[in-house]
Amino acid sequence: MAYILGIVVVGFFFLALHYFTEVTSKQKVVITVVALSIVLSAIAFNAYTDKQRDKMMSAVIKFNQNSTIKCDGVDVNSTNFTLSIGTYTFIGKEKTPFYGQMISASKCD
Repeated sequence: MAYILGIVVVGFFFLALHYFTEVTSKQKVVITVVALSIVLSAIAFNAYTDKQRDKMMSAVIKFNQNSTIKCDGVDVNSTNFTLSIGTYTFIGKEKTPFYGQMISASKCD
C-alpha cells in the first residue's frame, strides 16, 4: 500500500510541476522520471532487505527448533553454538571445536 502511495505522490508532484511552475515540458519529464526512479529504488531496496531478513529469521527459527543449519560452510546446531539474540550471531561454545567462532545468521542457507 505504501508503494502505491509513493507513486501517487510522484503523480501529484508532476501535476504541481505542470500547473504551478514555468519549467519546460522536457524539464518536467526529467524531474518526474528522477523522482519516480527514487521511489522505485526505495521499493526495490525494501523488497531486498525484507527477503534477507526473512532468510535470516528462518535460520534462527530452525536453530531454535534444534535443527542443524549450514552457515558459511559450517554445520551450526545448539550442541556446538549459542545464539546471540542482539546481533543474531552464532557463537561457538566452550569445549567444542568451534569455541570462539562467530557466524552471522545472515550467512546461513
